[in-house]
Amino acid sequence: MISVEIVGLDQEKIKEISNHKQEDSWVLDYRMKSYAFFQKLEMPSFGPKIHLDFSNIIYYKTQEDSMKNDWNQISCSIRDELASVGVLESEKHLDGMGVQYESEVIYHNMLEELEKKQVIFTSIEEGLKKYPEIAKKYFGKIVSNSENKFAALNGSVFSGGSFIYIPPHTTLDRPLQSYFRINSRKMGQFERTLIIVDHDSSLHYIEGCTAPNYSESSLHAAVVEIYVGKNSKCRYSTVQNWATNVHNLVTKRAVVDTNGTMEWIDGNIGSLTTMKYPCCVLKGDNASGTCITISVASKNQEQDTGARMIHLGKHTKSTIISKSIARNGGNATYRGKVDIKESASDSSAMVKCDTLILDEWSKSDTIPVNICRNHTSNMEHEATVSKISGEKLFYLMSRGLDQEKATELILLGFIEKFREELPVEYAVELNQLLKKNL
Repeated sequence: MISVEIVGLDQEKIKEISNHKQEDSWVLDYRMKSYAFFQKLEMPSFGPKIHLDFSNIIYYKTQEDSMKNDWNQISCSIRDELASVGVLESEKHLDGMGVQYESEVIYHNMLEELEKKQVIFTSIEEGLKKYPEIAKKYFGKIVSNSENKFAALNGSVFSGGSFIYIPPHTTLDRPLQSYFRINSRKMGQFERTLIIVDHDSSLHYIEGCTAPNYSESSLHAAVVEIYVGKNSKCRYSTVQNWATNVHNLVTKRAVVDTNGTMEWIDGNIGSLTTMKYPCCVLKGDNASGTCITISVASKNQEQDTGARMIHLGKHTKSTIISKSIARNGGNATYRGKVDIKESASDSSAMVKCDTLILDEWSKSDTIPVNICRNHTSNMEHEATVSKISGEKLFYLMSRGLDQEKATELILLGFIEKFREELPVEYAVELNQLLKKNL
């Protein structure tokens, strides 16, 4: 077993990460250009104020010397830790699974029948080495390393994450999943995910993540790039349950080709601060994009979430459904953008934001930007902010439920649209997380 830990950030430490991974020169060059952007770019001018000491973060840490496909080859302490949060049990419901612990993917496995179909599902490092012709075509092309400060930081020190390629005319019967675990104080996790769903194909990808609570802040700054080919469909489901010391700052974007469909199912329950706005660029005619999100903000939490839909092709369609719950002084904000370009004639967009505020100390804002640049398209937006209805509580309590159970039932009903989009076993897990956090 080889243990490596790199604290702080400069060019030499970036080279050390790259050398440890034995990367090709083009990857190191991408890292160095990203670092130059990171140094120039300012912190986000919108949303929560984030205070980070970049010199004090662990940018790379690993305890395993290679990726395994057998749990018995993983150290007992790590295996037991992952088993305790249900990771090993969930694998039986999947076509393949990858697990990242700290900075590296330590476990990866996929059904043999998928290999026969020439499906690629591996870590981002293996993908860049083994499939450079695919990587160079898509990597860093959908999300630029000059996009924002945290995308540039990810480009500098990315480690772990998934590389997925679904060949043309291929449909997977069950999801692929990646699971991310931060386990150290002051840890930074910077996974990079690249997904290509080629023409006439379909994929459901699930992401899960957890971390223990520490007094010191940790950072999760991921980048996700997805290409959806002609007549193809991709669904990306995630329920983040980071500890309340983690800043969760993620850039996610998909480009959707003709007749393609992209669906983001995005849940945010944990973390100290979340800034995440999954985006669909509807490039091809008749492309469609959907983003269904829930955010739960409790004491000291700021959930600044939403979605972005950019319409370029004709007859494109987008839907954003946002459900937010604020309690115990938490702040749950919807921030989104829909932009129907001049070229996107006869297109339509719908945005629906609903918020429940459970007490007088909590807060919620809806900050939409809706732009329609042609006269043949239409756009709808509605937003509601409310408290739990006293009448509904009275009705449920008159049927024998106490106030806590009645409130819980109302909240689960409030987010039903999100829950019904998850596989059954994950919907059950979501219920348990919500009961614990509400």
